[in-house]
Amino acid sequence: MTARFRKMLDDLAETFWLVPALIVLLGIGIAFLAIEIDRGTIVADWLRDEWLYNGGATGARTLLGAIASSTIGVAGTVFSIMIAALSLAAGQMGPRLLRNFTRDRGNQITLGVFLATFCYALIVLRSVRTPAEGAFVPHLATTIGIVLAFLSVATLVYFVGHMSGRINVDTVIGLVSDDVQSMIHSLTREDSQPAPPPARFWQNAVPIIDARQGYLVQLDERGLATWACEHDTAIHLLVRPGDYIFPGAPIAMATRPRDGIEEAIRNATALGPQQVTSADLGFAVRQLVEVAVRALSPGINDPHTAITVLDRLGAALCEMQPLRLQTGVWIKEGKPALVVPHLRYHELVAAMFDMIRQNAADAPPVLIRMIEVMIQVVSCERDPQRIDCVREHADLVLADAERCIRNPSDLDAVRNHHRRFTAVFEKGPIGRFLT
Repeated sequence: MTARFRKMLDDLAETFWLVPALIVLLGIGIAFLAIEIDRGTIVADWLRDEWLYNGGATGARTLLGAIASSTIGVAGTVFSIMIAALSLAAGQMGPRLLRNFTRDRGNQITLGVFLATFCYALIVLRSVRTPAEGAFVPHLATTIGIVLAFLSVATLVYFVGHMSGRINVDTVIGLVSDDVQSMIHSLTREDSQPAPPPARFWQNAVPIIDARQGYLVQLDERGLATWACEHDTAIHLLVRPGDYIFPGAPIAMATRPRDGIEEAIRNATALGPQQVTSADLGFAVRQLVEVAVRALSPGINDPHTAITVLDRLGAALCEMQPLRLQTGVWIKEGKPALVVPHLRYHELVAAMFDMIRQNAADAPPVLIRMIEVMIQVVSCERDPQRIDCVREHADLVLADAERCIRNPSDLDAVRNHHRRFTAVFEKGPIGRFLT
C-alpha cells in the first residue's frame, strides 16, 4: 500500500491541472468572501470613497466583463502558442521531456492566475445590481478584480520570459541533469552495502507469477523485506523500478512458498503505463542521453548540445565518487530477506555513453569531448573496478574512431586524447602532463 500511495502522490505531482484547480478554487472563495464583506458594514465609507472602486453598477459590470473576457482570451492565446512551441521543442529534444513542461510550477501557476481571475470576475459580476434591480455595487470585490487584472498582466510578462528560457535546450539539459543528480543521491549510500547471497542460495526457489502488466514505478522494499522475514522466506525480485512487467511472467523467486506471497508482492509494487524518474535512475539518464542523440541526428546536427550533455553526465559520475549504489540486499535477523536487482555502476556508465558514442562515431569533436570527460572521471575516482569500467568505454571510443573517422588529422586528435587518458589511468592526474 505504501508503493501505491507513493505512486498516487507522484501522479498528482505530474498532473498539470491540480495547481490551476486549487488556484481557481481560491479565486472563487475570495470572490464570495469579498461580496459578503461588501454586503455588511465592515468597509468604512472613507476607504470606499478614497481607495476602492466608487463607480456605479453599470461601470462595475463593464469593468468586470472586460476583465473576464480579456483574461480568458489571453490565456487561450498564450497557451495555444505554448503548445506550438513545445511541439517544435519535442522534435529536437524528445517527446518524453514534455512532462518537464507540464509539471513546471511556473506554467501551472500562470494558467491558474488567468483562470482564477476569469472565475473571480464572473462570480462578482453576477452580484452587481442596478438601481432597478436592487442597487448593489460590490466596491471591495470590484477593486480586488482590478488588482487581479494587474496581477494577470504581470503574470503574462513573467510567463513569456519563463517559457522562452524553458524551451532553451541548455535549460532543459540542466533540469534533467538535476533529476539525475537527485536520483543518484537518493539511490546511493556512503557506507558499504551487503553483498547478495550466492547463486546456490536460490537453487530450490520457486517462481512467483504476476498477471499484471505495466512499468514498475514504485517499490516498497522495506515493507516486502519485513513481510518475507515475518514469514520465514527470502524473495528475489526479477525486476527493478523502470522494468516492464509482462503478464504471466515470473516477477520474483521465493526460497519457501508462503500463502499470501503474491498479494504481498502486489501490495509492495505499483505499476504504471509509462516510466517515471522518481525511482528509476536509468530512465533519468536515458532522458538526458536522448537529447544528445537527437542533437547528433542529421536533421539537427548540433554537436555542441551533445557536448553539453556529456559534461553533465561526467559531473554526475564525479559526484558518485564517495557514494555507493545500493545492492538491493535486505538483511533481516541476520539472513537475506529480499534482493532487488538495482542498477550497477557498469550499467549506469553504459547507459550514459553507449548510445552517444554509437551515434557520434563519425563526429570527432564529440568523441574527443567524451574522452576528456572520462579523463576527469578517472582523475577523481578511487575505486579500481569503476576506473576499469570507464577505461573500457574509452577504448570503445577509440575503436569506433579508428573504424569511422577517415580524416587522419581528426583520427590523430582522438588517439592523442586516448593516450592522455591512458596516462591518467596509469599514473593518476599527473599523467596528463607526461604525454
